[in-house]
Amino acid sequence: MQNSDLLLIGDIGGTKTDVRVVSMSGGITQPLARAHLKSAEYPDLKTLLSEFLATAGVPVMQACLAVAGPVINGRAQLTNLPWEVDGAALCAELAFTSVDVLNDLAAIAHAIPVLQAADLKILNAGQAPDTATKAVIAPGTGLGEAFLVWDGGRYRPQPSEGGHTDFAPPTAALADLVPYLRRRYDHVSYELVCSGIGIPRLYEFFRDQDPARENPEFAAALAASADHTPLILNAALHADTPCPICRAVVDAFLTILAAEAGNLALKVFALGGIYIAGGIPPRLLPLLDERRFVDAFCAKGRFAKLLAQIPVQVVVNPDATLMGTATYGWARMQHDL
Repeated sequence: MQNSDLLLIGDIGGTKTDVRVVSMSGGITQPLARAHLKSAEYPDLKTLLSEFLATAGVPVMQACLAVAGPVINGRAQLTNLPWEVDGAALCAELAFTSVDVLNDLAAIAHAIPVLQAADLKILNAGQAPDTATKAVIAPGTGLGEAFLVWDGGRYRPQPSEGGHTDFAPPTAALADLVPYLRRRYDHVSYELVCSGIGIPRLYEFFRDQDPARENPEFAAALAASADHTPLILNAALHADTPCPICRAVVDAFLTILAAEAGNLALKVFALGGIYIAGGIPPRLLPLLDERRFVDAFCAKGRFAKLLAQIPVQVVVNPDATLMGTATYGWARMQHDL
């Protein structure tokens, strides 16, 4: 195996970072080295990568890194982590020959054309025209969005920061959510309610509507935990005694996600399909009522029939971001982008 065959790939998120050294022959499922790290435990990405490379012991000289934040000229300020990422600086500091930095949703978009049937859960089969625009929406720590346009020969991913647009309640039951949040926040975005950082806010909203509903033991568990989102999701998914407030949170979360997916489809005319990615949706599949989700997706008045024709699928492959990162990185190495 030649050095030129190796690539360091990373999915750099606000909560966790997944890094691997991979080869074209082995692909991302057969890495030569890998690590799952908690992002907040490191002061910056250089420190994290230096530690990983020191233990990996693999002579890799090229990297492609997907980051959760807007990327401009190879540089990014992560949205939910106080890190600045500069590809050129990392290249010099790590003595690499190249370091590419791309938005994590753009990375997922690069994976869309190579996903297989087993990587997807169909919510709405639809009827996609050939070469029509596709779009991705991904709630993880934050809410990411991206889309893919056909250039006559291939799909070209385009990043977006649509998750930070103004939130509009999709149902009357959620009408009070915006004034509730505006007491604390200057701007109420979709990310503020439809993401890992948004789920605790939804919980507080439903709890404060009727504080007597909250289970004291669950309240104590939340108070003792630094990260409320996993507790809320686990309580909602509990088969025997699900937490009523947590189930209301998940129902609201999925309704908001469906509504914003429909907004995204209209904004970029994504007749080729909407892909629901990110770490949260696959976890919620046991509670996802496909008909209700698609109905909320299509609830756009005169455009409901148009949206009903759009395929909607959940990306269930947890490595989609790294798959797209590697696809982009290897194409760059072969001067194919």
